[in-house]
Amino acid sequence: MALKVAIVGGGPSGLTLARLLHCKGIDFTVFERSVSATSNLQGGSLDIHENDGQLALREAGLYEAFLKKARTEDDVFTLYDEQGTCFGGLFGEPQDAPSQQPDSGRPEIDRTELRQILLDSIPEKQIRWGSTLKSINNDAKCKRVLEFMNGDTAGGFDLIVGADGAFSKVRPFVNSLKPEYSGKYYIEAKVSTDSPAYQSVATKFGNGTIAFLGGPKQVMMQRQGDASYRIYFGVTVPEDFVGRTVNLVDGESTRRLLLSSNFFGDWCDIILDIIKNCSSFRSWPLYSMDPESLSWTSVPGITLMGDAAHVSVPAGEGVNVAMLDALALAKKLEEFGKDDLDRAVREYEHDMLARGKAMIEESWETLRMMAHPDGPSAVTQAFRLKILGA
Repeated sequence: MALKVAIVGGGPSGLTLARLLHCKGIDFTVFERSVSATSNLQGGSLDIHENDGQLALREAGLYEAFLKKARTEDDVFTLYDEQGTCFGGLFGEPQDAPSQQPDSGRPEIDRTELRQILLDSIPEKQIRWGSTLKSINNDAKCKRVLEFMNGDTAGGFDLIVGADGAFSKVRPFVNSLKPEYSGKYYIEAKVSTDSPAYQSVATKFGNGTIAFLGGPKQVMMQRQGDASYRIYFGVTVPEDFVGRTVNLVDGESTRRLLLSSNFFGDWCDIILDIIKNCSSFRSWPLYSMDPESLSWTSVPGITLMGDAAHVSVPAGEGVNVAMLDALALAKKLEEFGKDDLDRAVREYEHDMLARGKAMIEESWETLRMMAHPDGPSAVTQAFRLKILGA
């Protein structure tokens, strides 16, 4: 009998796995909590790397479709301090000297665009929308059954893959690990094209990602596919900061807080102007697994990938490693099939856990570096030593 796979979660990793299984003739069903393909369209821009995310897209036959939507011009990362002094670019061409097209090793694509490319590549009938997992139980024949919050059930699967994010509902059936709050928090906002601050932001910064670093506080800016900018105000606050200290629905009070002396009140004028004119505030507390605890004994018939397996603080690696997880798992399932499924999962998890641990450690190193008291000068020096060998 043919192998049947349940994929819980329709994010980049889950949909990448679905496409790869479709290409290999392996039966699957994706269970996604969003009610439709056009709902819950959140998330910013993603940089997709050559050796993992792009590799998975090539294997999935979607590289050309990706290139049509990818923005090579946004493969730029430029550093400033809190007073607006530019320290140049880490990769791509620095914004102060845009004399040539940047490399395309890390092109950007909106998360929504990547999702649509993946959705268009798999049969619509194999995605069940509005399916929020409640539990996994056994039927009378000791076969696992997925139970959903809407009362639906689904069974008959040989493998259940948890691709359902940091607070995975599948994870407790595999291990007892839980993500820990990092102490870092992003307040996300947007500078839309009709914002009074837009023209000055677009003229000064142009393409790519822009980082203003001020020790424990940072402001990250990222140009989106619609030419707007997502802004991330990075602060060190308690986990319950939003709700207890600030209500992000109240835009004016949120701006007042960000403009206070405890936050960004003494930063450069353009940051103050952005705070005064940005909108659409959202909370993003940063969570991570403990890399030293990232281990478990393989459970027959269930596995994890992406953030469900190894969530980390953001450093540009998460989605790429998640897509590489999907590629690695698809190859193991093709290699061993249903007859040796347990071996396929064990071998996949062995490599995936090592990869996840390395990513978490590297991401924390990047986060600490970005919060260095010397700001962008320390980041620039560390980057050149590590990457360029200077």
